[in-house]
Amino acid sequence: MIDMSNADAQTSQELPRLARDTTVERPWPVSVLSGKFHDAVERWPGAWVTGQITQINSRRAGSVYLTLRDDFEDVAMEVNGFGQFAAAASAFVQGDRVTIHGRPNVWMKRTSLSFRGDAIVRVGAGGSLKAQIDQLRRTLKGEGLFDADRKVPLPEFPRCIGLICAPQARAEGDVITNVRLRWPVVDFKVVHVHVQGEQCPADVIDAIRKLDADPDVDVIIVARGGGAFEDLIGFSDEGVVRAAADCVTPLVTAVGHEDDWTLIDLAADLRASTPTDAAKKVVPDVREQLQLVASARQQMRLRIEGRIAGEIRLIEGYANRPSLRQPLTMLEPHQRFLDDARQRMDIGLRRMADYETMTVEKLRASLTALSPQSTLDRGYAVVQTADGHVLADASAVRPGDELTLTLRRGRITATADAVGDATAEA
Repeated sequence: MIDMSNADAQTSQELPRLARDTTVERPWPVSVLSGKFHDAVERWPGAWVTGQITQINSRRAGSVYLTLRDDFEDVAMEVNGFGQFAAAASAFVQGDRVTIHGRPNVWMKRTSLSFRGDAIVRVGAGGSLKAQIDQLRRTLKGEGLFDADRKVPLPEFPRCIGLICAPQARAEGDVITNVRLRWPVVDFKVVHVHVQGEQCPADVIDAIRKLDADPDVDVIIVARGGGAFEDLIGFSDEGVVRAAADCVTPLVTAVGHEDDWTLIDLAADLRASTPTDAAKKVVPDVREQLQLVASARQQMRLRIEGRIAGEIRLIEGYANRPSLRQPLTMLEPHQRFLDDARQRMDIGLRRMADYETMTVEKLRASLTALSPQSTLDRGYAVVQTADGHVLADASAVRPGDELTLTLRRGRITATADAVGDATAEA
């Protein structure tokens, strides 16, 4: 508490004592009004309050700061405490339902109202939001809504991205800016929705179904900035989770910060830690792609050059072969074969001719030996009658018959004078 005694002493004659006495010419300083708030709140009695812990910070030793949310209304308050209260509160976690005793307190430096706790007890966890979400998670998991085989791979080069976010939200700017820095040719179809409160689930369900039915949309991003546990409750709604699981278009969630998890993250095809991270995951980096293309072109060039060089070496090897440098050498084996064949054929034909010549000579000699001419050459003669028959028997001739005598050379015509018997004479 700020000591206002000196200020009161200095201004008691100048400042109005009551709020109704203040005017434009005689206003209260902020410190005076803050002090009166503090003094008024100090007179309030202590109370027991119940709700759910949505945020808790007990990292600083001896102190604890938490946010307590109403179980039914969208109302929350700040609670802090020290010493024994801090030690007791450190055993609780986000989502626990508790009852706290304490007194209202005004921090005058910022004129902020909080609840200074001095006792804390646990309320049955069965009705807490965290317990309800855990129960819903187990139910949906049992139905297979979170199975890996339901996940759809993201398109490598999306042309149109459907974005679901709050109007004028920072998440929208983060996604669009980072996507266009990485892949400028992409188009966006943005659907603005409530990202917290009672209208959040219905808006998100309608947006998912609308973008899923759009044939131009290649991938859908559900984006929201960070917030308290109760602010993200809409993204754990059963209808939202089922809509995400039924979505045919690849769905990416970027709800809250890296440590925030909602049930829609389990049903989505991919969960990004932040909207910026979602932008990096749904599109490639144009600079990396250009480097990949340049590297691929370089590899293609090197492979083609290597292939051409190899073919050139192969052709040069063929060209330097003796058979190509002196093509006639290719015919030498065939020429030798022909020459040898011709020589063998000549020898064979000569042998065949000699053999046949000898055969002819033998036949000729035999024929000559059997020829009548040979008999005539030895001095014999062939006697024929006038009608040309060869005379073999002297008894067939009568005196006065004309006879033809064929000698070795020439013929003689004669007349038979007498006929004698050669046997008788012998």
